[in-house]
Amino acid sequence: MVVQPGVPHGAASLYLSAGVSFLQEEDAVFNAMLEGWTMQQRGGRNLRKDSVDSVVGIVKRFHGFTSEWPWQWTASTMDEWMMHLVSVRKLAPSTIRSYQHAVRGFCDYLCSEHYGWSVECEERFGTHPIQVCHDWNTTRHLQDYEGLPGRRPMTKEELQLLFDHADGEVGRRLEAGKKGALPAYRDATLLKVVYAWGLRANEAVNLDSTDFYRNRHAPEFGTFGMLQVRLGKASRGGPPKRRSVVTLRGWAVEALQDYIENVWPLVKGDNSNALWLSERGTRLRARELSERFATYRDELGLDKDLSPHALRHSYVTHLAEEGIDPTFIQQQVGHAYQSTTAIYTAVSNDFANKMMRQAVDQLVRPQLLEERPDK
Repeated sequence: MVVQPGVPHGAASLYLSAGVSFLQEEDAVFNAMLEGWTMQQRGGRNLRKDSVDSVVGIVKRFHGFTSEWPWQWTASTMDEWMMHLVSVRKLAPSTIRSYQHAVRGFCDYLCSEHYGWSVECEERFGTHPIQVCHDWNTTRHLQDYEGLPGRRPMTKEELQLLFDHADGEVGRRLEAGKKGALPAYRDATLLKVVYAWGLRANEAVNLDSTDFYRNRHAPEFGTFGMLQVRLGKASRGGPPKRRSVVTLRGWAVEALQDYIENVWPLVKGDNSNALWLSERGTRLRARELSERFATYRDELGLDKDLSPHALRHSYVTHLAEEGIDPTFIQQQVGHAYQSTTAIYTAVSNDFANKMMRQAVDQLVRPQLLEERPDK
């Protein structure tokens, strides 16, 4: 296709007037590219604003590192940035891959014939953008789990220590006449809820009292038989996913009901159903949950790598140890694939020994009996 100079070229013409020069032409074209890419993702692909802002920010950081314009970028430029991210900033593989994905997507947009940026750059700068991310200079997703090696589920003994310590904090504050007994009660209940319903931190802090409802198949739990998670983890760029979680732990229902009846009315806002409120009256944030967990963890001398997400890991692991069907567990925690749920599963030593004993009895004992028929 031959394009005449001065003729609008696809989407580029929406952001740049044909034949018009700018005092800071490079800046104007780069900003127009980013605006066009934003519109393509927000409008055409219907991605969430925060997801789009994130990848646009990554592209801006790449530009800031190179001090070059997109039509000047090369694969070698990308390699230099990756070396900086790996050796200097020491970013995790999953973060590196997200950076590469952002730059690859931007370059795909610029190089597409549908948007006209290559022709626009040829006319203005005598060169054009290329794809700088290739199979041989980007990180492949070779492992299902790329988090910190020390991340693991908590044992039942560790969980009991944590819950007892959190409950004890309420008593310690009351006995000492210190402020903060109500927030301590809130935190103790919240930690139990995170574990008992297998929640992510963001899912937990955004719970409302109206998210719980009856389950006719489990009347013993009353109005807490089911939990509707409204802000589940979204797929890339999509809206938060909803899911229903079946209540399984009666002791957690008792703790939550006690909190809602005796503590929550003292702190709740007039026009809010938010379960967990800060001392300022605003909804608790995931960061504040992490800080409280870390405080209790360190006071108990538990592993530094443990985070609130370890409670979710523990939920999956303990259900697996108790013989719950893997597909049911997968649905409870909202994983699209069972392989993802399997990453969370790490059975305890007692459970592993029990399975080993069963395997020995099943496979080895018959063989021994055959060799010693007198037995």
